[in-house]
Amino acid sequence: MKLIHLSDLHLGKRVNEFSMLEDQEYILIKILNIIDQEKPDGILIAGDVYDKSIPSVEAVQLLDSFLEKLAEKKQQVFLISGNHDSPERLDFASGLIEMSGIHISAVYQEKICPFTLEDEYGKVNIYLLPFIKPAHVRSKFSDETVETYTDAVRISIEHMGVDPTERNVIVTHQFVTGALRSESEEISVGGSDNVDASVFDEFDYVALGHIHGPQKIGRDTVRYCGTPLKYSFSEVNHQKSVTVVELREKGKVEVRTVELVPKRDMRELRGSYQEITNRKNYEGTALEDYLHITLTDEEDVLDGMALLRVIYPNLMKLDYDNRRTRENQQISQVNDIENKSPLELFQEFYEKQNNQQMSREQSDFAADLIERIWEGRE
Repeated sequence: MKLIHLSDLHLGKRVNEFSMLEDQEYILIKILNIIDQEKPDGILIAGDVYDKSIPSVEAVQLLDSFLEKLAEKKQQVFLISGNHDSPERLDFASGLIEMSGIHISAVYQEKICPFTLEDEYGKVNIYLLPFIKPAHVRSKFSDETVETYTDAVRISIEHMGVDPTERNVIVTHQFVTGALRSESEEISVGGSDNVDASVFDEFDYVALGHIHGPQKIGRDTVRYCGTPLKYSFSEVNHQKSVTVVELREKGKVEVRTVELVPKRDMRELRGSYQEITNRKNYEGTALEDYLHITLTDEEDVLDGMALLRVIYPNLMKLDYDNRRTRENQQISQVNDIENKSPLELFQEFYEKQNNQQMSREQSDFAADLIERIWEGRE
């Protein structure tokens, strides 16, 4: 049984105010070409198909076109919602779409029944578990103690009735403990979204979404495939790819990747203004790439961004590394901010304004409000 694992398409995403739609359309065509070459038995899409809970019209059209092409190829597609998706919107017409082999599990259900594929070794059961929080599971299983994300996933799996003697695959969208984050990922309020990998022990392959860098968690078969494109400069060294999974007899799983080459790469350049604008240094390079340029000049270049964009039209970010910036503590403060959750930042702001810490009730209220705003419900 051959499966292709995708996730975190983030259709409609903007990076530093640059729309990524053209790049996303390009990379989806590349993925379709890989599917034609690999001829898999199924496609796993592990959440965050959109970048926002209310996606743009163009993003919806792009997903529609992609799924339509997969249906034309008679592919069985297994798709779940991620934390960026609106489950109810993604679930629209899913029953009708299922007739075309596109199986969507966007809204968390109490009873999760597997989709079953068969090959010469027997059945492969594919379970679809969309992004969940403890509150989602508590509402379904009021008699269970659900305090953490690990509890939520563990209890959900316990009610699936997984047969460990058969080959089982789960598609889910969570932060599994030990995964390495990137700047473009959403940090959970309070940082309490970790799920212990042991809850997936009964599965032969765990197709994870949420983390943007391709990586395994513990064993080779608990895997994030990563995003198909780079969505922040913390990802410049990532090698984006499609993950191909082959399940043979029970206990034997092979995992490999197929490289994805984008229309425009994301790169970082460093040097003086004279070096960066010297024709011999940039001639023959990919000038259309998305760039972060760090200038080492001691004096700022007047209208530097505009001047550099004459040569590098997709310059996203410009900064300086010189005596002034090294002595300026603001840089370290910004880096510290990027590593804190919205709730932590709000708590610090409250403390500075009021000379006292937030109470537990205030923190709980702020956490709930931040999450509702983050999900587009406020």
